[in-house]
Amino acid sequence: MTDSNPKLDKFRAETKAWLDENFPKSLNGKASEISHGKNNSGKLNKDNESWRKNLATQGWGAPTWPVAYGGAGLSQKQAQIINEEMAQIGAFNPIPTLAGMGVTMVGPTILEYGTESQKRRHLPMMASGENFWCLGYSEPGAGSDLASLSTKAEDKGDHWLINGQKVWTSGADIAQWCGALVRTDPSAKKRNGISFVMFPMDQPGIRTRPLKLITGDSPFCEMFFDDAKADKDELLGDLNDGWSLGKRLLQHERQSQTGEGGPASGGEFLGDIAKRYVGTTEDGILEDADLRMRLVNHLMDEQAHKLTISRIMAEAKGNVEVTAVASILKNSATDVAQSRTELLVELMGSQGLGWEGNEYSQDELTSVRMWLGVKAMSIYGGSYEVQKNIISKNILGLPETTQKG
Repeated sequence: MTDSNPKLDKFRAETKAWLDENFPKSLNGKASEISHGKNNSGKLNKDNESWRKNLATQGWGAPTWPVAYGGAGLSQKQAQIINEEMAQIGAFNPIPTLAGMGVTMVGPTILEYGTESQKRRHLPMMASGENFWCLGYSEPGAGSDLASLSTKAEDKGDHWLINGQKVWTSGADIAQWCGALVRTDPSAKKRNGISFVMFPMDQPGIRTRPLKLITGDSPFCEMFFDDAKADKDELLGDLNDGWSLGKRLLQHERQSQTGEGGPASGGEFLGDIAKRYVGTTEDGILEDADLRMRLVNHLMDEQAHKLTISRIMAEAKGNVEVTAVASILKNSATDVAQSRTELLVELMGSQGLGWEGNEYSQDELTSVRMWLGVKAMSIYGGSYEVQKNIISKNILGLPETTQKG
């Protein structure tokens, strides 16, 4: 909770009243049903769509964005209050999910680098959750060494002509728009000839193919470009300076992945789940002493992560700048999320390894898929090792040990 402040207290009261009037009670606790721009039935139901529209009208899909671009022009402290009050009643903001990479990554980058025309064209549709965005970064031969990318964009006068391939592109099969790093100057050193272009996905020159993961889901895709087109005015930032812009976008991504211990946190208290599956002594203490100690250590790490986020916000007086510190929090969130899912599967025993069947509850089936899915946290958004390099160079001031260019 924020410190007592008359203006913030008034805003909190107004937020509670607005949520009480506008949040459909039928959606209480059902944030997990919104995935990649649709719910489990493949589309938004009436209450979900009503809630999305209400949030968009209020500007709370991206509350800190300027009103002119679909936001509410609020401070980060006010945005935090909205999140706190939503959590109190089981409400949620589906718009960042419905926008794909829009609200959390592409949008903030457009706010920094975009022209006024680009901001007015793209940001409102992100802030309302009406346009789902994907990102074309990795390629079959350019993963952590992203600067080796070979997808090219040729200047054709009034448009860019794009040819090449991307991979591990989240939601490419359902996206309306894509932002991609492409090579615009093949003769330049590999980091110097890259630009960032934006283009619609609904065009003949783009094919997508979902990649099925070990979890059984297909959130990632391959993308193939065969004379795809981007309008000339959809170049974001300066020509051949896409590397700087691309790194900045990844800072926004890492910042978006640092909250509350990552995607595996939340839900029922882990200690209560452990007691239910493992059993307790006559004094109500978890029977397995070793598990009890590891559980306590995990809960301490989770709380330390949350307190660190709170401290950073307090020191910044609520106006947190996206910096290399996001790499510390990204790795911390990864550790917390992965240790939680490991413990959850372990304490469930054989019930934590089910894949299908009536003998397993939905929570048990979800837990094993979460356990597998969270493994990717140490890879996506820049690998765990890449974050350590960023921390060593930009925070600790240690010498550059990676390739320069």
